[in-house]
Amino acid sequence: MEPDVQRKIIHLDMDAFYASVEQRDHPALRGRPVAVGGSRQRGVVAAASYEARQFGVRSAMAATVALRKCPDLVFVKPRFEVYKAVSRQIRAIFAEHTPLIEPVSLDEAYLDVTTNLKQIATATQIAEEIRSAIFNQTQLTASAGISYNKFLAKLASDYRKPNGQFVIKPHQGLEFVAGLAVSQFHGIGHVTAAKMNQLGIFTGLDLRHQTEAFLRQHFGKAGGYYYAIARAQDHRPVVADRVRKSLGSETTFDRDLLTLAEVATALVPIATSVWEASQRTRVQGRTVTLKVKYGDFQQITRSRTGWAYIHTQEMLLQVCQELIASLEPLEKGVRLLGVAISNLDTGEEKVGQQLVLGF
Repeated sequence: MEPDVQRKIIHLDMDAFYASVEQRDHPALRGRPVAVGGSRQRGVVAAASYEARQFGVRSAMAATVALRKCPDLVFVKPRFEVYKAVSRQIRAIFAEHTPLIEPVSLDEAYLDVTTNLKQIATATQIAEEIRSAIFNQTQLTASAGISYNKFLAKLASDYRKPNGQFVIKPHQGLEFVAGLAVSQFHGIGHVTAAKMNQLGIFTGLDLRHQTEAFLRQHFGKAGGYYYAIARAQDHRPVVADRVRKSLGSETTFDRDLLTLAEVATALVPIATSVWEASQRTRVQGRTVTLKVKYGDFQQITRSRTGWAYIHTQEMLLQVCQELIASLEPLEKGVRLLGVAISNLDTGEEKVGQQLVLGF
């Protein structure tokens, strides 16, 4: 494996993607606080415009809470087919520069441009060209982070949002990480950050002062990851065309879901994306798996395997709702939800390929 300093990684992240698409397509929404998803009476916010975020509206927030924070909030029904079409436009722009594209979700991806198709000298210039092309073709803005590994590129992409980019060079990595609060680290959520604070770990420098044994003692296997990122190390490659034997989607929420009704509502777009991917790739599965990660990072799965393949969207949603019911009583908040289908029958010789989606 090549050392990290030889890599040039770009993390591209669209700005308020769903809400920005709605504001682009509906001029009356421009400049107004917009929430995609949910409803004024019930449901959950799937995405919020920057105007809405100024009032504290966030994704995964109950619609009623969002309305209390922003009484003028405009709710818009999601149009996933439109978002996916725009995402395909964006991926095509990426592909003009590198085949090493690792999608994280419809609006986010890692690119390895260590060598690139246009032989552009710097990753900074590549990111600028990609962002410019995205705006020219879609009238949407994107932010980019550029660095020598995925962890730092992800951090950098948040540093100049919206519509900006930021570079962390090899000689800057250690210093950049040292000055950050641990809550700002990608992969360290609120619960873990609070636990670190209780242990006297508040910054990246504090984290770096801990031994790997100490971190593994308190955080399990994740301790090894924390030990590495405190030293600005991340050896994960950008992986295109991942090979798996399932097809799935998952979402991490900004706020824990506290009721089964919230969980059921939040799961609908996740299951819908899995169904649409199965139709697009002509894949059917007999096993449906629900993945749940609680606010304390405990993770469970619930699965059901039928004699027949899931052949309608209604069947998939019904099985998902039944699996959700098995969580009752919900004794703690839900941080992440995922749906996957497996035991695949592709109808072609495609078993083993996975399409990973997310929102």
